[in-house]
Amino acid sequence: MRPEMENLFKIPELRSRIGFTLLMLAVFRLGAHVPVPGINGPALAEFFAHTQGTILGFFDLFSGGAFRKLTIFALGIMPYISAAIILELLTVVVPHLEQLKKEGEEGHKKIIQYTRYGTVFISAIQALGITLGIQSMRSPSGVPLVINPGLGFVFVTVITMVAGTCFIMWIGEQINERGIGNGISLIIFAGIVAGMPTALSNTFRLMKAGEISLFAFIIILVVAFLVVAFITYVELAQRRITVQYAKRVVGRRMYGGQSTYLPLKINTSGVIPPIFASSVIMFPATAARFIHSPIAQKVSDILRPGTLGYIIPYVIMIVFFAYFYTAIIFNPKDVADNLKKYGGYIPGIRPGQRTADYIDKVLSRLTFWGAIYLSFVCVLPSILIRYFNVPFYFGGTSLLIVVGVALDTMQQIESHMVMRHYEGFMKKAAAR
Repeated sequence: MRPEMENLFKIPELRSRIGFTLLMLAVFRLGAHVPVPGINGPALAEFFAHTQGTILGFFDLFSGGAFRKLTIFALGIMPYISAAIILELLTVVVPHLEQLKKEGEEGHKKIIQYTRYGTVFISAIQALGITLGIQSMRSPSGVPLVINPGLGFVFVTVITMVAGTCFIMWIGEQINERGIGNGISLIIFAGIVAGMPTALSNTFRLMKAGEISLFAFIIILVVAFLVVAFITYVELAQRRITVQYAKRVVGRRMYGGQSTYLPLKINTSGVIPPIFASSVIMFPATAARFIHSPIAQKVSDILRPGTLGYIIPYVIMIVFFAYFYTAIIFNPKDVADNLKKYGGYIPGIRPGQRTADYIDKVLSRLTFWGAIYLSFVCVLPSILIRYFNVPFYFGGTSLLIVVGVALDTMQQIESHMVMRHYEGFMKKAAAR
């Protein structure tokens, strides 16, 4: 074992946090295999086998396969994420929420409380819609998905799904307080990674059957390594704007005078643009599959992943949501005001509005390249599957989340180790 990894287990607190995090993730994966009562399992599996590339498959990705099996965790953590995003957007138009955001810890607690209420409401609406929908659905062979439909089934299923989502939310908050890393992100991470063994086993099965050559498999591995390295590089990349602080005297002491920098990420918006874009473009494609008409079938064929009818609007929406969400979460005017308040300024730029305009200009350029980067990574799996016959889904939103969460967790572990004077295991990385 490397010395850096040995240091990882020499800190009792860090060892306890990592163990608690793994325990909570194991509980989450266990619940993802407990089905709700009254579901015909084989018929449901046959039904979902024909929904690949639709919004149903998209939800199943974020629930770690729980949605496909309609388990107690079928809704996953998406209602919580939706509630958090809605509140983030409302802070721009609701003065009360904007004020809470600026009130520090107390305001943050209040926003979290609103997010919880929103999670329960959204999960109840989604659970009711799913339950009412599957009662009338049948598998492609004509078998009903629900054994005994009725009011009792609706009540039990809705309560079970909402309770499951609330329990996942609690797990995420417990990881934040007593574990390591971001709890909500790690839950999504665990759900996505859980599907990797199946993808690898299918690949090896195809190799044994002679459908994939050894050379093609090696090429796939090389491409996968390069894509992961590229995502890691971009996620850690920063545009550093030099900030100088003027000297000021407080009492008998002199403060300021030092030079620092304002870090701006290339991908400020994170994975939100691909999630929004996927949801928007997959909704009409999914609806068209359940409408039996030539026009609906044509729409479904046009919006099939890998076709130009899917790729072009997908890229356009990613670019749009990248700019939109960046404008929501990063306000250059607030940053400029804070710099001016504490005596900071950008050399050559006047404080105030000029500084805000300069930061906005730099951020707009970064967002453009960040949107191009997101578009490339998200379109890549559709191209690999359709034109190069890659046997598993590689890239896209799932890979962005996996790499981003892994980097964030490693940085938090690194901080614990460095704080206690232990040698870290990211000493050559820019994240240090």
